[in-house]
Amino acid sequence: MGLRVAATAPAAAGVRVLGGGAASVKPRPWVALGGRRRLSVRMSVATTETTTSAAAAVGASEDQALEARNSRTVVAVILGGGAGTRLFPLTKRRAKPAVPIGGAYRLIDVPMSNCINSGINKVYILTQFNSQSLNRHLSRAYDCTNGVAFGDGFVEVLAATQRPGSEGKRWFQGTADAVRQFDWLFDDAKSKDIDDVLILSGDHLYRMDYMDFVQSHRQRGAGISICCLPIDDSRASDFGLMKIDDTARVISFSEKPKGDELKAMQVDTTVLGLSKEEAEKKPYIASMGVYIFKKDILLNLLRWRFPTANDFGSEIIPAAAKEINVKAYLFNDYWEDIGTIKSFFEANLALAEQPPRFSFYDADKPMYTSRRNLPPSMVNNSKITDSIISHGCFLDNCRIEHSVVGVRSRIGSNVHLKDTVMLGADYYETDAERRELLAEGNVPIGIGENTTIQKCIIDKNARIGKNVIISNSEFSTCNKIRWPQWCSGS
Repeated sequence: MGLRVAATAPAAAGVRVLGGGAASVKPRPWVALGGRRRLSVRMSVATTETTTSAAAAVGASEDQALEARNSRTVVAVILGGGAGTRLFPLTKRRAKPAVPIGGAYRLIDVPMSNCINSGINKVYILTQFNSQSLNRHLSRAYDCTNGVAFGDGFVEVLAATQRPGSEGKRWFQGTADAVRQFDWLFDDAKSKDIDDVLILSGDHLYRMDYMDFVQSHRQRGAGISICCLPIDDSRASDFGLMKIDDTARVISFSEKPKGDELKAMQVDTTVLGLSKEEAEKKPYIASMGVYIFKKDILLNLLRWRFPTANDFGSEIIPAAAKEINVKAYLFNDYWEDIGTIKSFFEANLALAEQPPRFSFYDADKPMYTSRRNLPPSMVNNSKITDSIISHGCFLDNCRIEHSVVGVRSRIGSNVHLKDTVMLGADYYETDAERRELLAEGNVPIGIGENTTIQKCIIDKNARIGKNVIISNSEFSTCNKIRWPQWCSGS
């Protein structure tokens, strides 16, 4: 129905009242905004030539803002093909993005959930090493073959593959090479409406609305945009840093600089939106490894400008910044690269802090994972402090302190778990199977009675017997973890 606004006074000189005393304006239809729909209404009561122009300008700016947040013209590419040597033995039988985190999730759930919550429904996932576990999880958690959950979108796994010719015998050589080997997909019919390509990593922990990033990229007319973190002096040398000018254009890069080279990378981060006080504390910006490319620019860089470059962060983007408008985008929130055993251990235990530095609990922007249909955990006469207990666990007369316990975990009587990450199990053993194993002198899945474990990571499907003590006394001094022989899983 049209919207009518009554005129209550005679028209002033030079003012024309529309519709003989009342203005009838039809509401604009529902408009897609970041995967959601909202009603947008334009209204005008009285105009002169000046106000007509102003109204037209406002309408144009609204349309531009809506177009800048049009998620249907964005495709996400999640890089999940790395060998994960620094996460070994967690990556012995699984890809990095398939490593469990937070008790019930996998690392791949983080970028996938961020895409879903941002309204981005076109996703490619590049895989190479130990991809079976990752493929199984993706098929269970994000199956969109029926076209319902993702509308006209898709989630496709692109596994490294050999092709005819000498060049086709190579596996992925790096992030850029991985995308280059599948660049023909961007010429496909279903990619005809794609304007921007969002490059993501499959082993980071953070919550982000990617469409805020995309909107900034488009409104600033950038060819490439890089998501970055503000960093203080204590951590700056651990990252690849960028230097920007007063328009936030990236002008130089430095990989883990120290000394005078580090000081030279200081920037005024108020340009990116930090307050003056916070900018003084964090005078460096570090790349998160999250990029947006205009599709045509990406294809040109991969195919023609740098056809032999293998990596985005160390090769293509630093070289392209000399010719292309590369902008920095500030993400001033929790972010962690889960690239090492140390960071994996600390990030998990940080979830159990009070308050946690990162939480999977957000009703508006939830983290998704595969639906397991597990029962609630059963806790019998146990003491649990500052810990996370996942679904389907059995805890019997035990003590859990500052730990993360994964799905289907079994913890026996008089067990003490402290500062430990237990990844859980992929399946249950029946009571009959457990009795049979014990009768044969074998160990069921889980932790046997009278066992103490401190400062350890227990992989999936681990079998730990009775009266065992595993205490990693060296962890706090040299960050080494002693891995027992039963640490394996998928």
